[in-house]
Amino acid sequence: MIQLFSYKLITINRSIFATYRFIHNSVIFNEKYRLIHIQKRDINMKFKSLALGLAFASAANLSMAKPVAYQIDPTHTATVFNWNHFGFSTPSANFSDIQGTINVDNAKPEKSSVNVTIPLASLNTNVKALDEHLKKADFFDAEKYPNITFKSTKVETTDKKNFKITGNLTIKDVTKPVVLDAVLNQQAVHPMTKLETIGFNATTSFDRSAFGVGAYVPNVGDKITVNITTEASVPAKK
Repeated sequence: MIQLFSYKLITINRSIFATYRFIHNSVIFNEKYRLIHIQKRDINMKFKSLALGLAFASAANLSMAKPVAYQIDPTHTATVFNWNHFGFSTPSANFSDIQGTINVDNAKPEKSSVNVTIPLASLNTNVKALDEHLKKADFFDAEKYPNITFKSTKVETTDKKNFKITGNLTIKDVTKPVVLDAVLNQQAVHPMTKLETIGFNATTSFDRSAFGVGAYVPNVGDKITVNITTEASVPAKK
């Protein structure tokens, strides 16, 4: 009887001990799992914070990025203008040695700009006498006003290929807004110079009399149509 009782007691003790070990191990497992879960959560939060910080830094860098300045290449730039001559013909003339800068912001084209200077000394109609006449006071008055300038005030595009460039055109002492309809020809590394290069064609028109160049209007047409082609490159680093 005593032996039976002892055996039952031992069995009960073993059962209690096994239950205790199970509960103890379960508590330890749950605590370890909780700690691991907390660590993973902390790691995820740190990773998300780092990713968010990098994203903000990238956005800040993009927003602070400046437009790239392309210097106009006068040897591959021409401005050709034409007018009506008494209704019989449409003569043309051109300017050369054009200087200026095209500031290009590919990410935000509206932040791009154009600044151009056209020397009247470069005027060429292929008729020397006409060149000299157009430079006189009743036309351009080149001695007093040696340059024509254009400075953009707004750049618009919907496809980054076709642009409307609004700017102030100054001829003689008169400044008025004109709009250039420009087309991007190409933007790439020039195969010969190895420089980052951009090329545009553009057109515009205006009344010359609005700029104080109204001699012989209306017999000689008032409306001037202008066609422009240009290449510009980022200067090589020195």
